[in-house]
Amino acid sequence: MPISAEILKTLIEGELATVSDARVIAHIRGMLVEPHAVLRTWDYGEPGQQYPCWMVLRDAHSGGEIAYCEYGFGPCSPWGLVSSGEHQSMGMDSGWFNTFLDAFFESVACVELPIWRVFGEDRDGTRVPVTDEGAWEATWSRISDLRSCDQTKRYHCGHSVDYGLARSGH
Repeated sequence: MPISAEILKTLIEGELATVSDARVIAHIRGMLVEPHAVLRTWDYGEPGQQYPCWMVLRDAHSGGEIAYCEYGFGPCSPWGLVSSGEHQSMGMDSGWFNTFLDAFFESVACVELPIWRVFGEDRDGTRVPVTDEGAWEATWSRISDLRSCDQTKRYHCGHSVDYGLARSGH
């Protein structure tokens, strides 16, 4: 079945229904745009090759967008982080994800939310929350302090937002 604006809205709503945090849902809803197709350059093909990408979210602060594309990195990773800048490229493979929410949580758009916490990593690789939720910058400052004081343990920035098959400590 060919993709359409209505199908994309349904896919996004289905993923948002799995999110347990109302702050995250409200933040995302505030950035959603009416899905519309834009031709973007595929940098890994013939010169000038383009594919239709459906733009679904725009972060006005960073100029970042989330797109859906069935070509290029899709269908395996159809949700991509792209720039609204002058160069309308599909970007690199590291910016494409299996789900809309994975793309969102890898975007700059999510750092505005106060959902970040420090996770310490145990020897077996288990991540354990060390702090309560807070702002992005404050969390990274705390990580820096902890890494300086305790070089025997690894510290990471992450969130505990539940969504689908989310990885705790993202």
